[in-house]
Amino acid sequence: VTLVESGGGSVQSGGSLRLSCGGSGYNRYLMAWFRQAPGKEREGVATINIDGGTGYVDSVRGRFTISRNNANNTLYLQMNGLKPEDTAMYYCASGAKYYTRDILSEANYNYWGHGTQVTVSS
Repeated sequence: VTLVESGGGSVQSGGSLRLSCGGSGYNRYLMAWFRQAPGKEREGVATINIDGGTGYVDSVRGRFTISRNNANNTLYLQMNGLKPEDTAMYYCASGAKYYTRDILSEANYNYWGHGTQVTVSS
């Protein structure tokens, strides 16, 4: 079972990037993006469930948009208005059910990609 992210890179503050994720681990029930900055814990960024419902961490709401294409089993994260504090390794994750009420909790996700690096310079 694999998940593979792509689309990371280096941009200047205010720029945009679109991340993609696909692979055999794709699950229409629950998909999410997480990120981990150096010296910090991994945090949930955005999630999308089988009904198309989405959720975002407060720091990215209004700037990032999670979407998916179930026809080709691909998850996306459109990131606009990037800030230096968005610099991190970004991971996609999939899950088959909710184990907690916190939809961005790692406990809900059982397959993970290896990550793609996003670097935002000021």
